[in-house]
Amino acid sequence: MNRVLNIFTSLRLTVICLVLALGLVFIGTIAQVKLGLYIVQDQFFNSYFIWWKPQSGNFKIPVWPGGYLLGGLLLVNLIAAHIKRFELKRKKLGIFIVHAGLILLLVGQLFSQLMQVESYMAIEEGSSKNYSESGRASELAVVDVTDAETDTVVAIPQKVIAGNKEIAHQQLPFKIKIDSFFENADPKLDGEKLDFLQKPFEVAMEKRNIPAVHLTVQTDEGVKGPFALSNWQTEKNLIAIIADSFTRNFNEALVAPARFTYKARQYELALRPVRYYKPYTIQLLDFTHDRYKGTEIPKNYSSRVKLMRPDTGENREVLIYMNNPLRYSGETYYQGGFEPGDTISILQVVRNPSWITPYVACAMVTIGLLFQFLSHLTAFAKKRIA
Repeated sequence: MNRVLNIFTSLRLTVICLVLALGLVFIGTIAQVKLGLYIVQDQFFNSYFIWWKPQSGNFKIPVWPGGYLLGGLLLVNLIAAHIKRFELKRKKLGIFIVHAGLILLLVGQLFSQLMQVESYMAIEEGSSKNYSESGRASELAVVDVTDAETDTVVAIPQKVIAGNKEIAHQQLPFKIKIDSFFENADPKLDGEKLDFLQKPFEVAMEKRNIPAVHLTVQTDEGVKGPFALSNWQTEKNLIAIIADSFTRNFNEALVAPARFTYKARQYELALRPVRYYKPYTIQLLDFTHDRYKGTEIPKNYSSRVKLMRPDTGENREVLIYMNNPLRYSGETYYQGGFEPGDTISILQVVRNPSWITPYVACAMVTIGLLFQFLSHLTAFAKKRIA
């Protein structure tokens, strides 16, 4: 036990972890060129190991410790060293506060990675929304629209769609067979039918990946489909991308949801960004976009919104602009952008329950360093006077 304790409390372990962490940051930065930011975050920093898989093999080999492993070892090392070495005395109080701040910083970062959710809400002037959407992840929505007042939705995450050939859900009276799934796709016309072709995965931050899926619905009445679904069907510029010469009615038919009937019930299928529903509604009253005179460079853009929540009776107006977000119900709404035409505002929505921990941790480190420095300075001054 003493040997184990000495290993976890040793300064050598601290140095090794810090060196490996520097290497991880360097490797991750280089890998972003090929893999992109988000894949590197998941495979390098939000993991215990970086895995290498040979092209011809069906196995993986760990080649470098990941962010979770290094962060966990540093946290254990710091706590164990506190328990073994530090005594809560006045002359060491500053060091104790500094290390407590570092521990809080590591724990807070872990909770941020596990609990933080970023999404966006695109609203057109005059319209309202009670949900935000993910900018990265998609879901297959199976909607029972039989009831005129209420829709029953079963949402299947993208990871499930990509990893399964047949999907069954306890709330669905049928099974869904996945024929193919593309992480990125382009629309095309096959006669008068809309289809989607696989496209290379985009890694650049300014590019988007728009997924698509081909599926059929397996019922005891027979097969429904096939259906070709994609997030492209929610894009306003889909028609312009396919062709400019279609009639209006044909255009609307292209982007209409996939529908089928089973046992006298009506269902719709849609591949869409993951939705995060709210117990309140936000209405965009007015969007303002000011430019520097004689240029197209944005000077300021802001959204005047109305927040409505029936269960609390709230009904108030809020102005959201740069560096002045709306903080409400544990979420923060930032003015993130806008679409051409200046009628659609894009609000970035961030939910991070542990957002306060980095500020508290940095304040603790600052206070601890100041206390330790001033206590040594005071002792030195007294000796100098004597």
